[in-house]
Amino acid sequence: MTRHYSVLLQESIDALNCQSDGIYVDGTLGRGGHSLEIARRLQNGHLYAFDLDEQALAESAQRLAEVGDRVTLIRANFAQMREELNARGVMSVDGVVMDLGVSSPQFDDGERGFSYRYDARLDMRMDQSQPRSAWNLVNELDEKELSALLWKYGEESYSRPIARQIVRARALHPIDTTFELVDVIKKALPAKVLNKKGHPAKQTFQALRIAVNGELESLETGLRAAMSLVKPGGRIAVITFHSLEDRIVKETFRQASSVEKTDPRIPLLPSQIRQPDFRLVSRKPILPGEEELAENNRSHSAKLRVLERIGD
Repeated sequence: MTRHYSVLLQESIDALNCQSDGIYVDGTLGRGGHSLEIARRLQNGHLYAFDLDEQALAESAQRLAEVGDRVTLIRANFAQMREELNARGVMSVDGVVMDLGVSSPQFDDGERGFSYRYDARLDMRMDQSQPRSAWNLVNELDEKELSALLWKYGEESYSRPIARQIVRARALHPIDTTFELVDVIKKALPAKVLNKKGHPAKQTFQALRIAVNGELESLETGLRAAMSLVKPGGRIAVITFHSLEDRIVKETFRQASSVEKTDPRIPLLPSQIRQPDFRLVSRKPILPGEEELAENNRSHSAKLRVLERIGD
């Protein structure tokens, strides 16, 4: 079993303020780091954990064996958490945690095609049963669609030349592997970019992964589902790893914790002044501490935002 380092683990668990009889949701089970810590704090409570990755579910089931029947594993996207929980008779919860992005074992398993560090068939599917993979996007989208995808999901400044080079290369033969795609990307970039720190394919690979798995759309739906489920006093803790995710979480939480200002000249009773249903637990994101940053390089881009329901 590949070791997975759960980023901002203690901070996110503390943020949930777990109650021993509470009902909690881990929207991104992964290898069970957050789920195990939540379940250990439960006595009469229960945890529902979601993941699309069959391998992650199997490995986590072993890791969570120590907490017995306090956890229910659900093979589904967290965007479906409301429907899945309602089907099990759960209409509200005390907290939700979501650790977004790809887990270390998924990156480190070369055969999954997530990483530019290993040569493998282009894949990047979190749900191995879905038909569309990164191979389909790279080899089937037209140049304009590819360029738009790389800009939207990867914020890649050279999206147009990369898309153009991909189309040229695949006209000779399909781009089948991660290393083949990396070579194509390098040919499209100027020397000043290739000489910069960081891998030149990083943003392209990010864009393809997000598009393949519909990550941003699922995030927006999942946040709405979490807010509809959480009880007064309950909290939603979300860990993001790049600006696209963080922007969605930040804006969603901002809107939920604010209301339209009323004209101060209009006389209103206190009971007539609308209050927000949620509050930000901290206005700025919670970041990893120095010790965690030293232990795990992947923690550097992590941000934790926390929202608490205060309305009925």
